[in-house]
Amino acid sequence: MPYDSVDRPSVERMVREFYTDVLQDDILGPIFIKSLGNDLKNGKWHEHLNTLYNFWMQMMTGESPYQGHPFPPHAFLGPLYRETFERWLELFHETVYRLFVPEIADKFYRKADILAEQFMDNLGINDEDEDDDY
Repeated sequence: MPYDSVDRPSVERMVREFYTDVLQDDILGPIFIKSLGNDLKNGKWHEHLNTLYNFWMQMMTGESPYQGHPFPPHAFLGPLYRETFERWLELFHETVYRLFVPEIADKFYRKADILAEQFMDNLGINDEDEDDDY
């Protein structure tokens, strides 16, 4: 039965399942493995997952000790493309809609979509259509 509320255990499950899928993905896996390794139980992942638990709790409930800025740690991961973010959103969509009722999944996904757009803007990744105008 899908979660009908957001709490720490549901966020932790979502984040763990999402990144389990990410590590197995042909597009996203190599990026995250290069930076954090291929085992969600290692120290780097432990720290990253705790940050993500706090981040998503802050985004969804406003209740969290998260005080960071999400973009800077991602700025130097290597070449990232619109397709990278589209795949990230696709896997995120699959995860949140599998685990949460639609109203909550919609809220998660809207926030993830905004975040992805902000990251792409910060990285100078533009739509191809926008490039055609110049």
